[in-house]
Amino acid sequence: MSSSTNILATMQLAQKYLYQFGSALLIFIGTIGCILNLLVFNQKNLRKSPCSIYFIAHNFANFVFIYFSLVPSTLNLGYGIDISTRHIVICRVRLYITILSNVVSPLYLVFASIDRVLITSPNALTRRRSTRRFACICIIIGTLFWTFLHAPILVFANIIQIGPNAFICYFQSSVYLSFISYTSLFRATSALSLMMICGIWSIKNIRGLQQVRPAASLSATLGSNQHSHSSKDHQLFLILLIDIIIYALFSFAFAFYLIYQQITQNDVKNAERTQLETISSNICQFSGTIPFCISCYANFIISKTFRNEVKKIILC
Repeated sequence: MSSSTNILATMQLAQKYLYQFGSALLIFIGTIGCILNLLVFNQKNLRKSPCSIYFIAHNFANFVFIYFSLVPSTLNLGYGIDISTRHIVICRVRLYITILSNVVSPLYLVFASIDRVLITSPNALTRRRSTRRFACICIIIGTLFWTFLHAPILVFANIIQIGPNAFICYFQSSVYLSFISYTSLFRATSALSLMMICGIWSIKNIRGLQQVRPAASLSATLGSNQHSHSSKDHQLFLILLIDIIIYALFSFAFAFYLIYQQITQNDVKNAERTQLETISSNICQFSGTIPFCISCYANFIISKTFRNEVKKIILC
């Protein structure tokens, strides 16, 4: 047995155990985490904030992603049960919802990041733009845009035979596959960039406000309103910041794989290299699913407000 064959066999085994046990654990903690997040951000104390609206949409998208992407991938790669290839309708709907939820989930984090920039602005007029109505409009427009943009998946996705008794649910059109690859690469890099830019901008705004607060304490007291920089807004910013960090840490791997895929798309690849790249892609995608499942527990650690709301829910 050659060294490359040994590497391939080891990676296949690693992929199998990763999806058998790692994915099962992620599904379990992700389900509980998303439900807890939805319950917490729907609490009266938090749901009045526009940022909470984005978090509700974000966690709903995460929940959908877990059951339309992670669960089928676990059954397929961990247990050899591929439900996507059983019927063309299941194939297309599952692939469409998987890609759509994977797109809109970070989109809502980007919107929340922009909201934190608005609410921490030293300009009162800018702060007034952070409203629940504006949040709902952004969510609706953003969701509709990506819903229609990815609608061709319902046409171009197909069940493709790649070998004897081997089928996959994927794109039959090479042109549309290239389009999806390029948009995925653009989305991954732009979402990360926007989140980090807005996060740094918000931190800069907060530091600026802390510097002027002693001189303006009387004015701030008299002019306090729904846009004041309260403890609740600070806690929401911390939650958003940790969500951005988690997303960045675990999404880089797949973003790098997409770059590699575009660079090598015209290379002539043998069967062994193709298998290695497929396994690498699956492992990178597994890494990318982690942020969809663990944000609740990071929120619990970093935010006192979040912990108090969870305790209220559990004790009720």
